[in-house]
Amino acid sequence: MEEKLETGNYYDPYRTYSGDGEKIENYNRDPTLVSVESEHNNDIQQGTKRGLNARHIQMISLGGAIGTGLFLNSGGNIAEAGPAGALIAYCIVGFMVYCMMTCLGEMATFLPVSGSFSHYATRFIEPAWGFALGWNYWFSWAVTIATELSAAATIINWWRPVMPDAAWSAIFLVLIIAINLFGVRIYGELEYWFALIKILIVIVFVIIAICVTTGGLGGHVIGFEYWKDPGAFANGVLGTISVLLAAGFSFQGTEIVGITAGEAKNPTKTVPRAIRNTFWRIIFFYLVTIFLLGLCIPNTDPDLASSADNAAVASFTLVFKLAGIEAGAHVINAIILTSVLSAANSSLYTCSRMVMALARDGNAPRILSRVNKHGSPHWAVLFSSVIGFACVFVSIYSASEGFVWFLSITAVTGFISWWGVAVVHLRFRRAYVRQGRDLKDLTYKSMAHPFSALFAAILSTLIILGQGYIAFYPKWNTLDFFKSYIGLVPVVLCYVGFKIFGKSKVVPLDEVDFDTGRVTHLDEEDEEEAARDAKWWMKLYHALA
Repeated sequence: MEEKLETGNYYDPYRTYSGDGEKIENYNRDPTLVSVESEHNNDIQQGTKRGLNARHIQMISLGGAIGTGLFLNSGGNIAEAGPAGALIAYCIVGFMVYCMMTCLGEMATFLPVSGSFSHYATRFIEPAWGFALGWNYWFSWAVTIATELSAAATIINWWRPVMPDAAWSAIFLVLIIAINLFGVRIYGELEYWFALIKILIVIVFVIIAICVTTGGLGGHVIGFEYWKDPGAFANGVLGTISVLLAAGFSFQGTEIVGITAGEAKNPTKTVPRAIRNTFWRIIFFYLVTIFLLGLCIPNTDPDLASSADNAAVASFTLVFKLAGIEAGAHVINAIILTSVLSAANSSLYTCSRMVMALARDGNAPRILSRVNKHGSPHWAVLFSSVIGFACVFVSIYSASEGFVWFLSITAVTGFISWWGVAVVHLRFRRAYVRQGRDLKDLTYKSMAHPFSALFAAILSTLIILGQGYIAFYPKWNTLDFFKSYIGLVPVVLCYVGFKIFGKSKVVPLDEVDFDTGRVTHLDEEDEEEAARDAKWWMKLYHALA
């Protein structure tokens, strides 16, 4: 009697084997079959709950790219490169991010798991890649928790100093820990409303900026006056290059959609929709905003180039003042506060899911993979929050220069992660085709493969290498060199160390596991049936929300 035997690290449900393990027949791959998992494989989503609805995923994807980078730093980018130079830089990086997101979207739709690209690197390339990318990404977001909490305290003090910064940071940290311990549903709801607030203020800004530049507000028609004098470009090619780097930092966080896929309801539909909307949100929230800012304010405005990180000189506030809205600074400061708290909340969520995925892949202590009754990886949450809490006090009580070095380690982490997504996707496609699988079975396909992945990988590499140009020009500076490139050291050490001591080996293309953890057509039908059976008032709520 023929039986299915375990091959490699997983069962192939589409192959039939004889008693000696020799393959004697291939079945046609039926996408409606439930994926078969080996008892030796850990259930990569065991205990977690798919509590994120389509509206959660949509708003997380829409709001993920809107933060202090847009509210505070966009004006400085225009001052650095001029309105046209800044717009070109954002167009280039925005297109690169969209290419990367389509690569991530293809894999996240096919295999929606928490930890996404770290798990994909382990599974499609080798464990050392997953170990390095995962811990590199986790460390960056762990430090981000600290920086966002510190920023929140500073923002509150802009109105009136009430308590020490450490006290505010501790209060906010306790709140976001509580949120992340009680399941993904609460996280999704909060991020939904945080994102909605940010989106509304950007829409209001766009309307006001159009009125200002056309003369409806502010007293006179501006048009393209500032593109002519003082000019469309500033500081030549180097000005545009520097904004190219800054724009990349502003877009970081868009990849969180891939991490939420592991806890999304009906991810084969919600994730592709969110990825497709990435293109439109990049155009509207960044390109339109940068374009309108460049029309309303000359790049020589001293407030535009101010390094003070407060709402009084934020670019949005400057446009509100031109329109005669003097309360703009208070509004923007409140929005920035919600953005910072949202970023801290997302940072802890991202950290916990990434370290949970690392633990389930054998790249972190096993205890960090456990989840509570709410589906939250509670030990991973607490572990990540302890690191963030320690960083808060480092930033407050240690020398500022020391903390600058600490942040420099994580400065290029986002670009390394994007590079990793593109490279892993190239390997994913090679293995998929090598095993004779039909590309038509992919629910969502990346744009113009392999060119989208190659473009994202090459441009990310150039940004990683070029972001330290100030160390070479106009003259050599050793300190700037180490500050710029020290961020490459952790990921290299993690990879080389795991490669040597973990004896990591590249997974052969024929042995890449495409079945464990897949969402099948039966899973999709269950989700659709549950949606149809929902109460009418719930359907109405989800439609309106």
